[in-house]
Amino acid sequence: MTKIRMNTELRNKLFNKIKNVFENEDTQEREAFLQARESVNHHYKYASELAKVVVKRSYPTDDVATLRHFKRKYGQPCDVVAKDKCFYFAHSEDVDDEGQQTETKSHFDFGLFGNLNGSEYSSDEGKKFAVAYYREELKAKDCNPDIFAQQNENKDNPHKTKHVEECMKALGHSGGYHNDDNAIGMEKEFNAPYYLDVIGTSYCRSRAIACTKDEYTEFEHWRTAKANLVSKHQTWIDTIQKQCDQLKIGLKAYRYLSEGIELATELGIQVDEAELIRTNSTGLTIYNPSNLASMIKGMKNKHQSREAKILARKQYEESIN
Repeated sequence: MTKIRMNTELRNKLFNKIKNVFENEDTQEREAFLQARESVNHHYKYASELAKVVVKRSYPTDDVATLRHFKRKYGQPCDVVAKDKCFYFAHSEDVDDEGQQTETKSHFDFGLFGNLNGSEYSSDEGKKFAVAYYREELKAKDCNPDIFAQQNENKDNPHKTKHVEECMKALGHSGGYHNDDNAIGMEKEFNAPYYLDVIGTSYCRSRAIACTKDEYTEFEHWRTAKANLVSKHQTWIDTIQKQCDQLKIGLKAYRYLSEGIELATELGIQVDEAELIRTNSTGLTIYNPSNLASMIKGMKNKHQSREAKILARKQYEESIN
């Protein structure tokens, strides 16, 4: 049999098949990523319940109900109660070198895109957490949730922007950082359990909510767990990326499909050559000289009868099956 030459389509199919195996291998890095995500779920549950206690301590349920009553009675002037999912928590249990009491405070956002460093402003860190947390769901939507990890060393570029925008759309994220009204889908569902009643008309910076030092520490542990998920995702994807870089070099150098299949076999990956060829649009037709010659000859004869053309086509199809 004539050897099948490699082409771009065959290389891409082999690459994607082998890469898929890399991503699903039971490695230490993948397990660390999965454990980090489980840890996030645990910390979210504990920290959100703690936040309810702390927030209600500062904004008692009865006071919230009273203010809502006055809003219904007097309208906009009494519109001072709102739901929020981000809070400035602060404690004053530490002292400085002179023995003076100091305040320690930070911004904690329970939303899917909440910042991981205490800032109240949006950044890529929140997006990195979101794509890592919903990685499988985004893959199922043909998005690339690994784009931030893959492009970690690169500045913004059209390729990165394209995939980030696709992920954000799939997550239901749109609008500004402080505007959740446009959130839909996964983002809206994720955020929903974490809204609490707060009293005030300004952004959260002006309403630091008092907590104890131990409570503050628990909030920090929760935020650290989110950052750890991003870190473990980066480490895992780095290992896959290094393997894929070498894989691309090898496949690019191979002239024949059989070499690529041999590589896959050596990696312990079973590849069905017939399936690759059968689903390939041009590989066999173009690179098999006998079949290509027959096809070209058939194209030159413009005066064949309809029956002769049907017969020639039938013979050609039988020759490649």
